[in-house]
Amino acid sequence: MDEKRLVMLAVGDLIFDSPEADSLTAFVEPALATGDVVVGHLEVLFTSREVKQYMEVPAPPCDPKNMRAVSAAHFNVVTLAGNHVWDSGAPGIEDTIELLKQYGMLYTGAGINIEEARRPAVMERKGVRIGFLSYNCVGPRESWATPTKPGCAYVSVLTHYEQGHVTPGSLPMIYTFAEPGSLHAMVNDIQKLRTECNVLAVALHKGSVHTPVTLEMYEQPVCYTAIDAGADLILGCHAHILKGVEIYKGKIIFHGLGNFITVTKVLTEAPNWNLAQWIERRKKLFGFEPDPEYPTYPFHPEAKQTIIAKFIIEDKKIARVSYIPCMVNKKGQPEVLKNDERTRQVFEYIEGITRQAGLNARFEWDGEEAIVF
Repeated sequence: MDEKRLVMLAVGDLIFDSPEADSLTAFVEPALATGDVVVGHLEVLFTSREVKQYMEVPAPPCDPKNMRAVSAAHFNVVTLAGNHVWDSGAPGIEDTIELLKQYGMLYTGAGINIEEARRPAVMERKGVRIGFLSYNCVGPRESWATPTKPGCAYVSVLTHYEQGHVTPGSLPMIYTFAEPGSLHAMVNDIQKLRTECNVLAVALHKGSVHTPVTLEMYEQPVCYTAIDAGADLILGCHAHILKGVEIYKGKIIFHGLGNFITVTKVLTEAPNWNLAQWIERRKKLFGFEPDPEYPTYPFHPEAKQTIIAKFIIEDKKIARVSYIPCMVNKKGQPEVLKNDERTRQVFEYIEGITRQAGLNARFEWDGEEAIVF
């Protein structure tokens, strides 16, 4: 093993809402074990205290004992800033952070107040310091931390509707852009962290859920601002589906890493809200119905395709970026693909959504990975 070569792996959303949580990483654990630094986003927090905040789509917490499965899968850094961070109130945040500390995992993006939520995680391996920051760009406002309230770090995104035609009631033009104050706070965090680490990653909870290809107007400007401030890479999540890849000023942007392990009963066993009404609304909003053969994976059919992003760090900087293609099976388990027809399917899918979004990344197959350049 090259002592000077450091491997960082990154995946998208994680939900370990299963009594068989240990089995969920069975087919990817060997690949994750190759990473010196392994980062993912905890979409749902971990608590047994029955505190519920009734949001638009409720997301119950994971059983605290399932945190062991996260650690056993070699995750040693997690991001927390997301739209479900407040679904179990302060107890969800407090208990999750305590569990992460018990298992020796670093975290960023949420805390008992805004100061802690904006505090970076810095992992040192082989003499290289890698810094992480995490921000929620999608709300709800209830999830945001304040000086006196637990919650997450955030970039507030504003939406403006402009009438697109002279006819009253016509479909509007929709403009989205970051509120300057919260964007400036992110810039300050990045500039401060830049002096303390060799590689700096920013995780952004952003974009439209269950929507292939589309990037909302605010997404690229926020990513570019983070890179201009000093970030080396952007790790996007929240959409529950893969998004395209972009290079900006030589820095990599994964606009959406999609789901990785997102086993949940939230959309099939949610007694406290009108499930039938939500199913009809989901059809109207997103135009899909989940595959009935995936009972614990109620997502867009295209979301079965996912990846592990891989970064080779040499001489204290990112020297190579690639991804390992994966496919989610009917039990919600991601499987690393080995040069079969499904591998080609994932490769062509990522290439296609990148082109359709007008992004500039290119991909080249190399062994069992796709190089990004």
